[in-house]
Amino acid sequence: MNPQQELPPNYLDEIAPQTQKRSFVINKTRLIVLIGILAVVIMSVLALIVGQINSARVQPWERLTARLASTDKIVGSSEGKIKNSQLRSTNSSLNILLTNTQRDLATPLATIGINSKKLMPSIISDESSDEMLARLEDARLNAKYDSTYAREMSYQLSNLLTLLQQLYSSSSNAKNQDFLQTTYDNFAPVQKTLSEFSASNE
Repeated sequence: MNPQQELPPNYLDEIAPQTQKRSFVINKTRLIVLIGILAVVIMSVLALIVGQINSARVQPWERLTARLASTDKIVGSSEGKIKNSQLRSTNSSLNILLTNTQRDLATPLATIGINSKKLMPSIISDESSDEMLARLEDARLNAKYDSTYAREMSYQLSNLLTLLQQLYSSSSNAKNQDFLQTTYDNFAPVQKTLSEFSASNE
């Protein structure tokens, strides 16, 4: 090569490494993959949000179901142990009320899609009556069953009434609200009677 010879104008282009043009197909594939990943992330977030909303809607009703069942168990275990005739009568009324309420609860549960036989284990555990039954057994052994039963059951029904109020406030279904209001109105006088009995026997 002659050093004096002029170089062609595109000399640098000729000696530069050739870059390959990116294929439109590769960019399109990447775009599709990115859209797919984004769609999966969005669907996962939406499923999580819907799950949380559904859980918030369902759990209080499951708790009500479990609380009624545990209260019923306590009331049933008290038959034959209560000495005071007024308290025995209150307990019998409460037993009938619980039976009817649990029967009537089937309709609201169906509208929400809850199977009363398949409640969350954590709720069943939280609402267990075992500790209260143990306290009542200790009271029976110490000849203090009636006053202990009235106090414990007054507290149990007070919690039940609070839950009914919460459910009523959060429910938008008119029939479910009617059920909750009727249930509240039925249990409130019994709770008051038990509370007064407990206060008079302290």
